Parts: sequence; structure tokens; C-alpha cells
Amino acid sequence: MRYGQWTPPTNLFDFLLILSAPLVAIPIFVRLGLYRAVIRYLPERALWTTIQATTLATLCWVLVIFLSQISLKFVVPRSVPILYWALATIAIGGSRFIAKKLLWPNSGNRQQNKPIAIYGAGEAGAQLANALRRQGTHRIVAFLDDSRTLHGRDVASIRVFPPSAVPMLAEQYGVEEVILSIPTLTAARRREIVTAIGGHGVKIRTVPPVTDLVDGRYLVSQIREIDIDELLGRSSVPPVPELLRSMIEGKAIMVTGAGGSIGSELCRLIVKLAPKSLILFEANEFALYKIERELSGKDATNVIPVLGSIVDRQRVDICMGQHAPDVVFHAAAHKHVPLIEANALEGIRNNVMGTRIVVDAAYAHGVSTFVLISSDKAVRPTNVMGATKRWAELIVAQKALEAASAGTGQRLTAVRFGNVLGSNGSVVPLFKEQIAKGGPVTLTDPTMTRYFMSIHEASELIVQAGALSHGGDIFLLDMGSPVLIRDLAENMIQLAGLTVRSADHPDGDIDIVVTGKRPGEKMFEELFYDDASVETTDHPKIRRSPKENTISITRPYAELMAWVEAQDEAKARDCLFKVIAVEETKISA
Repeated sequence: MRYGQWTPPTNLFDFLLILSAPLVAIPIFVRLGLYRAVIRYLPERALWTTIQATTLATLCWVLVIFLSQISLKFVVPRSVPILYWALATIAIGGSRFIAKKLLWPNSGNRQQNKPIAIYGAGEAGAQLANALRRQGTHRIVAFLDDSRTLHGRDVASIRVFPPSAVPMLAEQYGVEEVILSIPTLTAARRREIVTAIGGHGVKIRTVPPVTDLVDGRYLVSQIREIDIDELLGRSSVPPVPELLRSMIEGKAIMVTGAGGSIGSELCRLIVKLAPKSLILFEANEFALYKIERELSGKDATNVIPVLGSIVDRQRVDICMGQHAPDVVFHAAAHKHVPLIEANALEGIRNNVMGTRIVVDAAYAHGVSTFVLISSDKAVRPTNVMGATKRWAELIVAQKALEAASAGTGQRLTAVRFGNVLGSNGSVVPLFKEQIAKGGPVTLTDPTMTRYFMSIHEASELIVQAGALSHGGDIFLLDMGSPVLIRDLAENMIQLAGLTVRSADHPDGDIDIVVTGKRPGEKMFEELFYDDASVETTDHPKIRRSPKENTISITRPYAELMAWVEAQDEAKARDCLFKVIAVEETKISA
């Protein structure tokens, strides 16, 4: 190539000079891993390693030639090493990529499946990009980052853009998804990012911390949807381990409604705290089967499934007598407001009479701690569900007074909290279903607000409140500020990679339709009857209200059950709310 004509080697020295090139290069290639790479999964950036290897090999060969020239007094044209370097790079790199293309023609195309952008061009983002490249299911178009010093630069061979470039990336590069990869991202900042880029028709997802990926606790395939509770604007309440252990460890625990959303999460928490046994009391056969199958064998806990209804006095009494629980968490209840409004007698029978039966049995069998799962709808209730929950609180409070008078040492308490995200019958699964169907998302009123918390957080609160109980008190989590339901709907639409259709954005994807308030529905929820009576506890975000128990319901309860037995819904409703009105008058006075 140097002389433009074929001149074969003519002597032994020429052959040795040619042979010295691979003798020098092969050890270098071995050391740099060119022979360890699996061709099928060879990434494009491996070409850089090839260039490094051939460059180093050429320099070493030039050194051999230089020493040979000094000792043997011959001349090698200076262009020969350059030609050698170019030919070696093309042959060694090209042969590998040609083999990959010919033998596995589809291996490179998988990266063209879905164009994405990664939000966060730091160490975590670079590691995520490398992991996604290895997986080969995404084409990473760009990094997004708030730091202006990175804009226009390349990180892991990917260009960094400002967040404002999302519309351009979506239009020109077809970006369909943005993955958040910032380990220190706060809930407030996460909400700002979702609001800023979620309206451009891109889906937003997030990843576990990179330390979890490195430790092997997660796979890249577990890049997940952002949970709506991450955008609530309130921090989760950290549990106090001592409170959890003191309630559960080494004790027999009974959970009514164990197959429900709150009851099942409560059971999952309990089995981690080494109880002596866990009694699952549930009326729904399939729900009981699912939770019993999930929990059996975990942490060597003795899980005891009991099929039965809380309105079956004999069944409840036999269960407690046979298994002797130390602690009872009463989570069984009908809680869907419109359904109970349409089936008031059944709601009263289950929520009021069922609670009375379970409380009486717990008291009779010497249960040391009884915890009722109540609701913020029990405060100044406007619907049957809320009223039945308030009655349940009064039943527990009255039994607590009996225990105190008799000196039994039993603690009976109630835990009151707001809406639980993702629980059966809550608004979040409804919105998800409506969005999946293409809308519309239905709101009863655009100005309606609610308090929200996660199911896991609720279960931790319930257990800790039992440990803090003095008997007859009502606990509530400091739940931050109420959330506007319309904001919740808009955030969920944006998280799905869609936009809200409105007068200002007629080309949006999902309509939000106002249907009007349902029977018994409140515009906003309250946490206490009287904020002035609220006391702090040993837990920084759990509060106590011990002064709401004002009346005896022994005679009203007998009257209410008589109307339920007679199937007179009007009289039962009247009796239900009459007692609430009397109590509220006393509290106000």
C-alpha cells in the first residue's frame, strides 16, 4: 500500500517484522478484553475499546521497529504504522460488528423499540442509561437535567437537554416516555416535574435507587409507574420501631376483615413483627384464601384462617375463646358511601351491630388491646357510612369506660384517618380505570377536597396507636393539607402520559366531567370535632382526642337494632342520626 504495488517479503527479516505485529498486539488485545466480549451482545461503544487496543498495539510495534532500525540499520517508511493502525482498527472492529449483524440481525433493532429520555444526567442517570442499553429494549434519545452547565454536553454519549426541550424531543424524536432517575428527588420537586413535563403527552416513570439496583434488590425491568401518593405533598410518617414491637412481638393477634385492603396490609405488617399467632377473621372466602396463602410460612408465623362474619355472635365468640387473642384489630366494615346510602340497614347491621359483637367478645375473653379502624367521615357525618362509624367509636368508648370501672386493665381505642390510596372502593382505582378506557374522568365536584394516606402508612398508624392507647381515646395521623380531587385527577392523567382536554386545550386526550354530588357526600372532611382538645403523643405525627366521648348509647342501640330487625329503614336512619345530633349538641355546648 505504501508503494502502490504488491511487493511480497523477500527475506527472513521481513517475515519476522510482519510477525512481530501480532506478537505485540495479541497480548494487548487479551489484556483489554477484546477476546472476552460476547459478539451477540457487543455494544457500539466497544468500538472505542478496539481503537484504544489497536492504538496501543501500534505504538508498541513502532517501538519494536525503532529498536530494530537502530540495531539492524534498515528503514521502515513512516506511513506504514499509520496504515497498519487503520487496517487493524477496521479489520478487528469491523469483523466483530459485521459478524453481529450477519448472525444476529435483530439484536440491534431492539433498541429502536421505544425512544425515551432520562431525567437526571448525574451518576444515577448514567448508570440507568448503561443498564437500559444492556437490556436493549429502549432507545435513549436524550438526558434532561436542571443544571445549565450540562446543557449541550454529552453524558454517556447522550446529549443533555433542558426540561423545556420535552415538546421538541417528543415531536422530532418521538420520545414517548421520561424516566426519573434522581435519587434525592423530594416529593415537592417530583410534583413540579410531573406538572411541568406531564402535559406534553409523554409518560412519566421512575426507578428504584441505584444502590438497590447495584445490590441486586431490583431489576431494570422494575422501572415502575410513579405512585400517586408520591405526589400528595406530604411526607410519610416514619414508624417508631419500639411501638410496633410492643404491640405485636410474641402475642396472639386477631384481625377482622383480614382479606380487605386495609386488613390485608395490616396482616402483612404484623407477620414481619414476630407475633405468636395471627388469626385471620374474614367473611369473604376468596379474600381469606388469598391472604392466608400469601402469609402462610412467612417468618414462621402461625397463621390461622377463620371464615366467618362479625354479625355472627356465636362464631366470633367461639373464635376468640378458641384462639385467645391478646390484641384485636377490627377492620371489618362496609365503607363505600353511595352503596351504604342505598343499603342503609345492611350498613347499620354490619358496622354498628358487628362492632358491638366484636367489642363484647373481646371484653369477655380478656383481650388486652382492642383497636377499631374508623374514618374521618365519622366527624359530623352527613351519610350513613359516617354515622355508623361514629356509632362504632361510641360503642368502643363505652366499653372502654366499663373496662376502666372494672379495673380489668384492658385498652379499647379507635384510630381515625382519611382516605387510603388504592384501597377497595377508593377514587384512585376508579380514576385509573376511567383513564385506561380513554375517559372521561368523573368528578362529583371540582372543589371537593379529601385527606389521603398510603395503605402501608395506615397499617403502621393502627399498630402504633394501639401501643399509645390509654383506653377510650381516638387517634389520628397528622395528614398534612387536604388534596383537591381535581388536582388528583389531573396528576393521574399526566402520569399516564396523557393530557387533559379543556376549553384552553381542546386537543387534549382525557375529559374531566363534573357529575354532581352524590347522596350523603361531603365537600370536605374534618379530622376532629374540637381541635382545641387535641393532645400530642410520643409519636411526632400521631395525635389524640380523648374528649369526644359524651353520651351513653345503651338504650339508643337497642332502639336502633329494633328498627333494623323490623326492616324499617326510615326509622333506623332517624334513630342513627338523632343520637349523632344529640352528641354534637353536647360537644358544642
